[in-house]
Amino acid sequence: MNIIEVSNLKKEYKYKVKDKERGFLYNLLNEDTKSLSAVNDISFSIKKGETVAFIGPNGAGKSTTIKMLTGILYPTKGTIKVCGLTPIVDRDKLAYKIGTVFGQRSQLLPNLPLTESMEMFGAMYDMDKNAITERTKELVDLFELSSFIDQPIRKLSLGQRMRAEIAVSLFHKPEIIFLDEPTIGLDVVSKKNLRDLLRRINEEQGVTIFLTSHDTEDIESICDRCIIINKGNIIIDLPTKKLINEYVKSKKISINPINELKKYPDLTDGLTYLVKEKNHVEIKVENSIISTKDAMQILIEKFDIDDINIENESLESIIRGIYEKS
Repeated sequence: MNIIEVSNLKKEYKYKVKDKERGFLYNLLNEDTKSLSAVNDISFSIKKGETVAFIGPNGAGKSTTIKMLTGILYPTKGTIKVCGLTPIVDRDKLAYKIGTVFGQRSQLLPNLPLTESMEMFGAMYDMDKNAITERTKELVDLFELSSFIDQPIRKLSLGQRMRAEIAVSLFHKPEIIFLDEPTIGLDVVSKKNLRDLLRRINEEQGVTIFLTSHDTEDIESICDRCIIINKGNIIIDLPTKKLINEYVKSKKISINPINELKKYPDLTDGLTYLVKEKNHVEIKVENSIISTKDAMQILIEKFDIDDINIENESLESIIRGIYEKS
């Protein structure tokens, strides 16, 4: 069952053309306009329970697409169905089925404690007092909010606030949650905790996750599928693991020798030293020139190996290469 269906979606922005040479009066009366295409005839569908990263460089069309999916913007062309509803027509109904979290903008009132924000959100979604109390307890336990549940939002750390933001966005038990840069500005530990929580609500509660992020760790940790958009066009739509496997151009092999190295063996074409130390070397394998299997055989002959490790190219460098190519 598809929870999101997008067909031939397009969004154009029109702007007035000015001619400096003809002066103010001409520009005031002139109605000539040009169009800028922010989203250009894209189509995709997302199944219920999927975790999808919708990624691209700045200005690619990510935010415009999300605003159309949530009913904030009206599409120039095409059709959208989210939870079986047309966002721009059924925006009030859709609000009961989706949750949103924007890393830069808070939906919590800064001077109120989290308990009161939760009560307010429950009332907004027509929940009775018993349902609000029960849901508050569930989310406090799930997101480990008890240590700061009675503190004003403005006194929370960024990591605590983001946990609270996601908890509140789930208060009405939405079918899908839209996340825009949810880990921006967080420290390493807070990022990991938040990612683990998002995976947990997806696996245990079946909440569909639609994520935009520039942090590739978010994508690898949370999302099973990547849709890459650039200049308003979808250029890649693949499972995350397949994306990594198909677009990996190189690998890194790390070797710890049995004995300290007195000299470094010459390498064949396609192999390059990245790190040279007496007890550790790192070698880049160019897969367009030599396979990883052949590289391993050569290195085993050249080194007395105590330990060896093979690492794929990072998702960040893969995505950067895709952007540059597109």
